Amino acid sequence: MFNISERKAEHIRLCLKEDISYSEKNNGFENYEFPHYAATEVNAKDINTELIFFSKKIAFPFLISCMTGGTRESEKINEHLAIAAKELNIPIGVGSQRQALTDDSFLSSYKIIRENAGNVPVLGNIGAAQVAKSKDIVSEIKKMIDMINADAMVIHLNPLQEIVQMEGEPDFRGLKKNVEKICNKISVPILIKEVGSGITHKVAKQYLEIGVRGIDVAGSGGTSWSKVEMKRKNEYNEYFAEWGLPTSYCLRKNAKLKKKYDFILIASGGINSYHELAKSLVLGADIAASARIVLVELINNGLENLILMLKFWFENVKKIMYLTGSNNLEEFHKLKLIIKDKLF
Repeated sequence: MFNISERKAEHIRLCLKEDISYSEKNNGFENYEFPHYAATEVNAKDINTELIFFSKKIAFPFLISCMTGGTRESEKINEHLAIAAKELNIPIGVGSQRQALTDDSFLSSYKIIRENAGNVPVLGNIGAAQVAKSKDIVSEIKKMIDMINADAMVIHLNPLQEIVQMEGEPDFRGLKKNVEKICNKISVPILIKEVGSGITHKVAKQYLEIGVRGIDVAGSGGTSWSKVEMKRKNEYNEYFAEWGLPTSYCLRKNAKLKKKYDFILIASGGINSYHELAKSLVLGADIAASARIVLVELINNGLENLILMLKFWFENVKKIMYLTGSNNLEEFHKLKLIIKDKLF
């Protein structure tokens, strides 16, 4: 049995070295096309992509998603990710802070994010299993928030990962009750996110009703955490390796909730290109997020190239906005994508 730090280190290694993406399922964005607006009168130089993300102005609707922490290897990774977030003025999430609740050996691997991210929004992170079984959840959440001066707190829902992981804790009884308690007692916004299997309209609605302020759909099409855990224990189950709902589907369904609830909708799950990022915004996301592709670019090509890659993404999203007649994000959100089957 691995301790938490060893498991986190192995997760990093597998995400960098192994094929742990979905094989049969995509995120669904390939089924859509942008409506080209030939008569655009948008001044490309004046396109505005700024928005307010939990009381802070950011330059672009993109989040460096929750990844790592709690290991020796993760400290330098988080330092560089935070530097990129500050340079680009975009938010960043930390990996699960569970390890830091019981062992202060690697506290610096979390704290280094705020130390290098400046004033950009930083999101804390803890798993549903830990929230569900905690006897003192409010004080634990406060500790994690204080650790990184977090602007919001993410609770990640990962039942598939827990049920296939050799050290898994697939017991979420009491989760909703404790999340409601957190929302009532904690001043910073609380979000829920999946880790690759998607959040349905039903789940999102239940948690918005008890005070959750953000939903990260994290659908299928990117990293399959069931594959990661299967590789760790040298077992393979093809059906569960491909389990989950596509990111685009989850976005469309959850965007309907905006008619009733005021919340941030985040698109993640296989956002590996600027056009997927752009499509996610039109399908209803307020902001998109990526993890593995960011990590791989950083490790393989360095911090400067990661910043250049993200700048390339952002500039190309602006070109798409120009070609669709969108001066700003508000206008871009009002577009209707074309289903490709209807082009013929």
